[in-house]
Amino acid sequence: MSTRPLSPHLGIYRFAYTMAMSILHRATGLVLSMGLLLLIAFLAALAGGRDSYARFTAFGGSWAARGLFALLIAAFLYHLANGVRHLLWDAGIGLERPAARRSWKIVVAVVLAGSVLLCWLLLRGGHA
Repeated sequence: MSTRPLSPHLGIYRFAYTMAMSILHRATGLVLSMGLLLLIAFLAALAGGRDSYARFTAFGGSWAARGLFALLIAAFLYHLANGVRHLLWDAGIGLERPAARRSWKIVVAVVLAGSVLLCWLLLRGGHA
């Protein structure tokens, strides 16, 4: 048997916020991919005529759909903010430990504030 070193894996590393952020980034990418099905359903309802669109808007006004839309908004904002963070890292900005710790807090703050604002604006039920 060869004595080559093993590749690092979860059994070697301690779980840290950076791992959680990476896993969440991948998960939000999956959620957004599944959210595309909702966009396709919306576009199909538009193309399907007045009755089809009315059925979709009835679904879209339900509390379950609004919860799903809120989840998609939060997933989008997290994926966007964390993606910008990674782009900055690719440019060599913010790689030091204090800056990396500060950047994940900024990402979380952007997601929380942005989610509250966008959900209030988009899902409040009334018209502007």
